[in-house]
Amino acid sequence: MSVDTDTPERARPEPIKAVPVRHPGRWVGVAVIAVLTAMFVHMLVTNDAFKWSFMVDEMFRPPIMEGLRGTILLLVTSMVIGIGLGIVIAIMRLSPNPVLRGVSWVYTWFFRAVPRLVLAILFGNLGILWSRLEFGLPFDRQIGALFGLHDFEARLFGFTAVDILTGFVAGMLALGLSEAAYMAEIVRAGIQSVDEGQTEAAQALGLSRGQILRRVVLPQAMRVIIPPTGNETVAMLKDTSLVAFVPVSMELFFQLKAVGSRTFQPFPMYVAATLWYLLLTSVLLVGQYYLERHYSKGFGRSARARQRLRGLAAESGGTTSGTAAP
Repeated sequence: MSVDTDTPERARPEPIKAVPVRHPGRWVGVAVIAVLTAMFVHMLVTNDAFKWSFMVDEMFRPPIMEGLRGTILLLVTSMVIGIGLGIVIAIMRLSPNPVLRGVSWVYTWFFRAVPRLVLAILFGNLGILWSRLEFGLPFDRQIGALFGLHDFEARLFGFTAVDILTGFVAGMLALGLSEAAYMAEIVRAGIQSVDEGQTEAAQALGLSRGQILRRVVLPQAMRVIIPPTGNETVAMLKDTSLVAFVPVSMELFFQLKAVGSRTFQPFPMYVAATLWYLLLTSVLLVGQYYLERHYSKGFGRSARARQRLRGLAAESGGTTSGTAAP
């Protein structure tokens, strides 16, 4: 019996004629954007109202650079106050003590309810309330009156309010205290985002409440806290221009506005302010990118995949090759 080994050759399929999907709407959109961009650039180049040479010549003069340094100093000090005080208020808000929770709630309610411009003007006029700031025994005169001593004073030292509550200090306090209310909510959300099992495990190891917060909770919460903190820093940079109404002379927008008023050329100075704030914001965004990348180590798709591999290897009693620790 013979077997026929010859099999008929299968017909090869014809090559697929793939036709790319047309997107005429995209090209129309690109054309519209290109035309609008060309119109905008043409306006920048041909419109004499910008006065580019005058603007460039004025925006680097010493008073403007002094205002730039003042704006950066105001930003840094306000954010330091806001972040430091915000962490304290967030911890108070999460405290089991009802008094601390109530005080922190009232603080955040007040400073989130009042606009920063109103706060800046209010703090700039605090000298109306006190002509002199003194430190010593509280209610010293009232206590002395109880014992018949009408001239009794227990005060160690003091300052004239005008010397302490300068425009810069008033603006810094207004922005910093207001920022603390927002940062408290951000920090509280970050702390609450950490799994409670982390705290319970740390308590089982015998760590104190402070050690758990510093070594376990806050490092993990930073991944959630950093992005909104970066946004708050950018918002604070823009809000520093509000202290021009206090007024604070050592501030970028105040100086640019003064140059515009003195030369009767306000519009080029407003454009100069826009360019300065764009530059500073870009620098802040670069810093925010690297901070987010630093505190996101150990998180993400690849890190989770490595953790799963290590978990499977541990269950099977083996090791995974090429799986470095995150």
